[in-house]
Amino acid sequence: MRRRPIGELTVEDLRLLIGQDIALPYLLPLALEVLRDNPMAEGDMYEGDLLSAVLTRNSAVWTESSGLGRELRLIVAELTDLPPDLQQKVERFLTP
Repeated sequence: MRRRPIGELTVEDLRLLIGQDIALPYLLPLALEVLRDNPMAEGDMYEGDLLSAVLTRNSAVWTESSGLGRELRLIVAELTDLPPDLQQKVERFLTP
């Protein structure tokens, strides 16, 4: 995946790379583009797996990229009827 052009990465590629904290300054904006259109976008695991990967990044990532953090807060603020595991991740992300 590291050799694939960034514009050719799939949702699954983004999920895997973000989950491994690889190239976050470049990949998080792409992931947020996907999540804006479909917050429950899925790779190969389950519905919402990209959102799960994004939400579970270290809080320092969101401090460094406060604009991206604000955008993610807007995306998750509108979500309802989430699976319990994903709801917990959203709540942890939103808790200061």
